[in-house]
Amino acid sequence: MALTLSPPHLSLSPLQLHASSMSILRHLNLRTRRTFSSISAAVRQDTAVWTQAPLTLISPAAESLFHVSIDVSDSPDLAASHSRPGQYLQLRVPDAAKPAFLAIASPPSLAASKGEFEFLVKTVAGSTAELLCGLQKGDVVELSPVMGKGFDVDAISQPELFQTVLIFATGSGISPIRSLIETGFNADKRSDVRLYYGARNLQRMAYQDRFKDWESSGVRIVPVLSQPDDRWKGESGYVQVAFARAKQISNPLSTGAVLCGHKQMTEKSC
Repeated sequence: MALTLSPPHLSLSPLQLHASSMSILRHLNLRTRRTFSSISAAVRQDTAVWTQAPLTLISPAAESLFHVSIDVSDSPDLAASHSRPGQYLQLRVPDAAKPAFLAIASPPSLAASKGEFEFLVKTVAGSTAELLCGLQKGDVVELSPVMGKGFDVDAISQPELFQTVLIFATGSGISPIRSLIETGFNADKRSDVRLYYGARNLQRMAYQDRFKDWESSGVRIVPVLSQPDDRWKGESGYVQVAFARAKQISNPLSTGAVLCGHKQMTEKSC
């Protein structure tokens, strides 16, 4: 998975149940693997079933990031296959040499109710994502089947057993995390749910307009800026450092973690 989902932009840590001596986190098996060689073997570009679908929205989400919405209401099987946050697909556009891997940012309920997929796309020069972000409403793209098992949220379905859930995301890695939060995992029934969300600055931080709703659902947002301006009074540096400074884990054995972002962030948060 990547957001453009090329390998450097998304890493979902192998979250296994154990208490780490370094981070005192109990990790859950919430990993959606993103081994692209395996993906290519499982769903080859020349044999994949591609579905044509029109764009309904392309608009700026933040610096270098775009909101992209696609109407899949004419393809109910495709819409219904989005069943868990953390799933992804391939997307093809005209004149692109290869498809892009995109995490689905919207919750499965949006596909079920409106027949729509939403994405957060990072535009990179010369990439399929750049071509996608240059299209207009009504232009037609091609989508592969929905891929991956998504986040195993059932592993933390009992709030009384996992009172603390820590979520870490950087850059466009917030995309599947949005799907997770808006799908819901009983955050309001837990004592401590935190999202450490890292970006270079506020201009590169997507979904700020959703923070209030996320907070009302029980998720405390901790923005972390690596290159803030002088007016910034919040956390600065990197998310793993901000978390280490906080050190607010009451019971590692009742703590779950979800990580989505750069490899260095996922390794050092563990």
